[in-house]
Amino acid sequence: MTDSRLPRRALLRYGGYGAGAAALAGTAASWARLTGTDIPGRDDDALVVATLGSAVDPAAQRVLSDGFRTLHPGIKVRLLPVQATDWSDFFAKILTQIAAGTAPDVVYVATEGVQLFAQRLGVALDDRVKRDEDELREYFRDVHPSLVESMMYEGSLYQLPVEFNAADMYLNSAVLRRSGAQLPPSGWTRDDFTALLRDMKRTGGSGFTPYFWTNRLWGGVVPWLFANDTNVLAESKAPGGDWLWNAFYPAAERRGRGGGYRWTTPQATAGRVEEVYDYLASLIRDRLCSRPEGGSGTNLVGVFSTGRVGVTPAGGFWAGGLHTAGMARTGYDVQYFPRWRAQRHQFGAAGYAVLRTSKKQDEAWEFIKYSVRKDVLTELFQANQTTPARRSMVHSARYEDTGPANWRVFYDTLDTFPTTGPIPAPPQVAEVEQLLLKHTGTALGDPRGVRPALRRLQNDLEKAMERAS
Repeated sequence: MTDSRLPRRALLRYGGYGAGAAALAGTAASWARLTGTDIPGRDDDALVVATLGSAVDPAAQRVLSDGFRTLHPGIKVRLLPVQATDWSDFFAKILTQIAAGTAPDVVYVATEGVQLFAQRLGVALDDRVKRDEDELREYFRDVHPSLVESMMYEGSLYQLPVEFNAADMYLNSAVLRRSGAQLPPSGWTRDDFTALLRDMKRTGGSGFTPYFWTNRLWGGVVPWLFANDTNVLAESKAPGGDWLWNAFYPAAERRGRGGGYRWTTPQATAGRVEEVYDYLASLIRDRLCSRPEGGSGTNLVGVFSTGRVGVTPAGGFWAGGLHTAGMARTGYDVQYFPRWRAQRHQFGAAGYAVLRTSKKQDEAWEFIKYSVRKDVLTELFQANQTTPARRSMVHSARYEDTGPANWRVFYDTLDTFPTTGPIPAPPQVAEVEQLLLKHTGTALGDPRGVRPALRRLQNDLEKAMERAS
């Protein structure tokens, strides 16, 4: 895996990513979409940093490129915004670049790809973090340990969290008033949630959907699995990580921490998983929520802002999205996800990873440290397009114009619920995600389809995990 000219057979085996959430193994569709603008120059002496997005805005260019070079005059940075429809497509293109011998040096990686990159492509940061412990102490003091733990794999740290988003509930204020309800309390339950949907439905009129959700790994069925204290893959923690926890976190905050998450044995047919699907099926049957749709949910801003949807799960990123769409901050608010057996929340985080193929790993590490500085993140995240990983950046001034009244929920989701953790994303996450989305759609497409669909999901997950072992 240290050879920059990774053979295509190995790429297909290690990547597993492809277009439209299809596994790369078995399809070559993502290869055809790679364009010249996605490929770093072979003779460019710059440190190449790949990010997800059709373009990098001027602020990011100035701060991440020009600002970094001011601090490190000898290191030129070139940002490479890779055109991709989602994280799966993005990872497929990065893997393609590696196979072509034109890999970037640094890649922006979300939870969906943390373990994939750590296992096959990434550089552990342990030695560098230990060396620069004094320099990093302020950063770790400002970042919740759950976010850091989500960037670990088998005892080593591979990324420094830059941002995250937990799945909380957004509620339309006009819809609440119309139904005679108020913002639910923080400890509301699944039954309270169901009753609220019924009130919204009764007063909503035709074309109104009380609860809308998107069929994807983040924010789909997974938050309900977490709330019912279960998951489709058995979850545990790898040993190790004491080198980090003991260095940066007090005893109360490092208690129960390990060396990163492990998602192993499939348990799709477990009773609690079936309960979740039965519950969602009942909401669909009673026309209290939408059927699971694929995609990124980009159309949701319009229907939510105009009152055609009452409630939807989303993270802090949506505050900026709703503001951009012209929705006043008084037009909505946010609350924790409701309690079932637990009130555990799911989140997704992101940060920069160094590729093993890079010949500029020391320079890449300097860039990573620069990318998590508070002054840098403050300039990058002015539009509230995400929740900063730094606690000190989540404050009233940030949300007074472009955020909900209950903005504290965004970071307090981590503080209030200690078991809150990342979405299930093992190294073979692409196939796991594909199977989960496929069988969730089938399970909830027919009221009688839940149990058969979960049996097929269990069978397919067992095969996927076996192939990866």
